[in-house]
Amino acid sequence: MATTTSAIPEAAERTPRRSEGQWVVVFRRFRRHRLAMLSLGILIVIFSASILAPWIAPFPRDDIGLNRTNLPPLSVDPANGKLHILGTDHLGRDFFTRVIYAARVSLMVALSVTMLVAIVGSLLGLLAGFFGGWTDNVISRVMEFVATIPDLPILLILSSIMIQNADLIVLPSWIIGPVAWMMAVPNREATQVALLILVLASLGWVGIARLMRGMVLQVREMQYIESARSLGGSNVWVLGRHVFPNAFPPLIVAFTLGLNAALVSEVAISFLGFGVQDPTPTWGNMMGFATSYMFNHPWMPLIPGLPIFLCSLAFNFIGDGLRDALDPRMKL
Repeated sequence: MATTTSAIPEAAERTPRRSEGQWVVVFRRFRRHRLAMLSLGILIVIFSASILAPWIAPFPRDDIGLNRTNLPPLSVDPANGKLHILGTDHLGRDFFTRVIYAARVSLMVALSVTMLVAIVGSLLGLLAGFFGGWTDNVISRVMEFVATIPDLPILLILSSIMIQNADLIVLPSWIIGPVAWMMAVPNREATQVALLILVLASLGWVGIARLMRGMVLQVREMQYIESARSLGGSNVWVLGRHVFPNAFPPLIVAFTLGLNAALVSEVAISFLGFGVQDPTPTWGNMMGFATSYMFNHPWMPLIPGLPIFLCSLAFNFIGDGLRDALDPRMKL
């Protein structure tokens, strides 16, 4: 009887655990990365504040008060007694209101650019890697040409030409409408934002395309791809059912790091005065205005600079956490 009783725990220990799905394992590994989880929490707070900006902002976005210019943080409005948590800018506009509206524009620009880059780059990389031959040659030559273009000067030239002439460029309503709704801006300002998104996405797809092409070149030689073809699967079915899902995980890491690159690019272009123009607030043009007053009011560049720093750092830590979670060598 003792032998039978002692054998029960041993048999239970030998019983295999229920198999977990791939994404459950990935999420469990990601949760172990504490900096990535903290960064995810910071991004959720900033994204939530930007989406709720029309409801949580204490002042109208473009509320100008000439009797309250360049007020320091925690100043009281001399007209109505309201508190300016972060002070006011050179036109008397509330900095806290402007910075959360700017988060809506800057983060949505970064997200939209990265999504466009991911779609275009993934599609071209899939076609080049899977079909090879002249398709691969043409796409590879285009990628090499775009990669040789100096990004920042061309982006500055394109954004200056297009955004300065935004009134002359007519974009379809199905583009302007969603942009104006997501970023809470009028249609004219939405045109500037949409043009900036197109400019940033026009030169940013090469890295994703190269990554996808390299992954597809590896995946297409696997035996299950040959089996799918031998069973009569079409190219579209093989690409969508077998090739893309197995080449997709590295793109998740590239997507998060691409968010950081797109955010920094938008901030740089707007900071230099070639991006979205005032009165539409972005972290970049707020930083540009603040630097003109930084010697007399040193707190002003910190107000848009701190969320830029936090978001940039958070995107990088989340990318590191996803890379560790998706790395098959980390599997126990």
